[in-house]
Amino acid sequence: MRLLDLYCCEGGASAGYVAAGFRVVGVDLYPQPRYPHPFHQRDAIEFVQRYGRFFDAIHASPPCQRYSRTQRLQGNTHPDLIGPTREAILATGLPYIIENVPDARPELNEPFELCGSMFGLETYRHRLFETNFPVMLLPPHFPHSVKTTKMGRRPQPGEFMHVVGNFSGIDRAREVMKMPWASRDGLREAIPPAYTEWIGRQLMEALVNA
Repeated sequence: MRLLDLYCCEGGASAGYVAAGFRVVGVDLYPQPRYPHPFHQRDAIEFVQRYGRFFDAIHASPPCQRYSRTQRLQGNTHPDLIGPTREAILATGLPYIIENVPDARPELNEPFELCGSMFGLETYRHRLFETNFPVMLLPPHFPHSVKTTKMGRRPQPGEFMHVVGNFSGIDRAREVMKMPWASRDGLREAIPPAYTEWIGRQLMEALVNA
């Protein structure tokens, strides 16, 4: 099965889908020399309009800056890409996943939330996912009882890591996110592969049984 990963960045989401059994092709507007799978530097919406039909499923992670609380506080403006991306994907008729940050909830259709603690990761990193295929009962999401490292400080033993902004400890971040190939920028933007492996296994089952 072939999956198209739009706005792929350095491939955190892609790695999860590969672990679930998909052959993945990534698309991003910017060069991604660390992306470890076949890659096209193209506009994501234009690419899916032209080539989406040649795949079995599509994942999209439109840039989250428009929905980021930090960007709003700074007065920055960014385009809304969730709606146009969804429209282009729907035209293919394929199963899809759209991912974004918790502040994007109003833009997503009945999303569910995943957290690193659901998968034994030492980071919380909440992300929302919209799909047009059913997903089974979510893993347990227990209260956040572990302290998170403060921004800019190196993580201490027993702390969860906050892999955003100007974080310290890139080697530890690679270990926590399970992305040993990624750069600092890639880690800041990434979905942990564990999330998409969990989704991808259910997607694969849905495709096989279709």
